[in-house]
Amino acid sequence: MPGTAGILFAAETEEVEGWRLLIPAGYDILWSSVVLIVIGVVFYKLVLPKFQAVLDERTEKIEGGLAKAAHAQEEAAAAKAEYEQQLQDARAEAARIREDARSEAGQIVAEAREKASAEAARIAETAQRQIEAERQQAAVSLRADVGSLATELASKIVGESLEDEARRSRVVERFLDDLDAQTTATAGKGN
Repeated sequence: MPGTAGILFAAETEEVEGWRLLIPAGYDILWSSVVLIVIGVVFYKLVLPKFQAVLDERTEKIEGGLAKAAHAQEEAAAAKAEYEQQLQDARAEAARIREDARSEAGQIVAEAREKASAEAARIAETAQRQIEAERQQAAVSLRADVGSLATELASKIVGESLEDEARRSRVVERFLDDLDAQTTATAGKGN
């Protein structure tokens, strides 16, 4: 230790002036340079390759992530385009179905009207036939009733029996013809 104390003492006594104050001694520069070169070589040979490998790996991951993101974006764009196409197709299909439904509804209404008209015409025709049949039946019944009343009345007036069918038919026919003539004459005067 006495040697170190002497060096320290010598360093303290030596006064350095001016710009030399900032420059270290030559042996300090030499040994600092050797240590710096050793650290630099170790850093260059051991640390820098590992650091470069980590940076390369990160670069690959980032580039892979970017590629995946670009691929995912392309897939999303394709899916969106497909979705929009399906939506457009669905809208077109819905419009076509609505138009078909309108057309079909119009046809159904037209068919229903035709059926209703046909049914109404059939019912009217059936009713007309039934009315005509009832009118004829009423006319036949009326003729028979009027004939029997006329025969009875004629028998009472004439005083002889009109039991003979041929005679009775002639009397009834004459009476009804006279009655029709009177009805026609009365109707003609009313106009």
